[in-house]
Amino acid sequence: MKLWQGKNFIRLMSVIYYVESRRMLLKADTVTKDYVKDVGVFADIFNYYIYGGRQVILPEQLVERDSTKVALPYGTDGAVVPIQKFRDVQKLYAAMTDGKIEYVLYGAENQAEIHYAMAVKNNLYDALEYAGQVEEAAKSHRKEMKRKKEQGKISAEEARKTPSAGEFLSGFWVEDKLIPSITVTIFFGSEEWDGPLSLLDMMDVPDPYVLACMDNYHVRLIAPAQMSDEEIMKFQSSLREVMLFIKYSKDRENLSRILKANEKRFRGVERRAADVIEAITNSGLKYNKEDEVVNVCQAIQEMRKQSELDGELKKAREAAGKLYEMGLDTEKIAQAVGYAVETVKGWLGLKL
Repeated sequence: MKLWQGKNFIRLMSVIYYVESRRMLLKADTVTKDYVKDVGVFADIFNYYIYGGRQVILPEQLVERDSTKVALPYGTDGAVVPIQKFRDVQKLYAAMTDGKIEYVLYGAENQAEIHYAMAVKNNLYDALEYAGQVEEAAKSHRKEMKRKKEQGKISAEEARKTPSAGEFLSGFWVEDKLIPSITVTIFFGSEEWDGPLSLLDMMDVPDPYVLACMDNYHVRLIAPAQMSDEEIMKFQSSLREVMLFIKYSKDRENLSRILKANEKRFRGVERRAADVIEAITNSGLKYNKEDEVVNVCQAIQEMRKQSELDGELKKAREAAGKLYEMGLDTEKIAQAVGYAVETVKGWLGLKL
């Protein structure tokens, strides 16, 4: 019976651990997504990854897009099965280049945990984006032709021009162009990313002839543990402090060094960035959730001071218990540990 109860206890603890882990992961995903949606942070990510930190993409040039993608693969019985896929954040970039408007779609995927199929996931998102653009082009052509016919404003030349067989089949005309889609994955973990960084990394293809026919897809990754401090310093937004803190979150000595070296910026971290730091590292930072900026240096000092006080209190309670077992009266115990008699009696469970 005791063995059975022991197994049940272990199972219960496993369930509790799993639920708590999922809760923390969901919280981290929500907080990081909200953070990356900020146009300043979003622009900073792609300025770093594409332009090495140069401020080419301006926040005001970005427009948020609906990140929902719908795939329609065929089922085993030939039926069409709708499946929804969700990007974390996607924005459309528009800028004037050489007298023409340049468009690029930027997508960000936030990961609090390592995803070992990230190459497939991001490849699917980009493919769905291009498929969606082809479909939108086809709809646009049909709509425009219908409008012109209804309004009677179609010229004789336009009336004679009909889509070629290939254009009709694809819905994509020969003059049409796709908008580039670039997806960057931001890993908010403190450990090194050990997952595959390309589609081919997920395969084992020994035949060089087969390999030569394969198209690869690379994961564009930002991971603090695999970045030098100099690289992280290229970020211009609060993402710099977030990445630095996460990188050294398990190294107290180096974290103190980083906080001291960048004290001015860490004393004025925007709250959403502080929320990311706390959700990812579980550092125990204490700050007012209503504040727009957080003094992380002060929060760390207060956290460490409280930790020291908690440690001293624990030692005092343990000492009081041992002295009581040795037969000392509560007045002498209180004097020895440096706490009031009433406090010591409370620790020992004695009547006040």
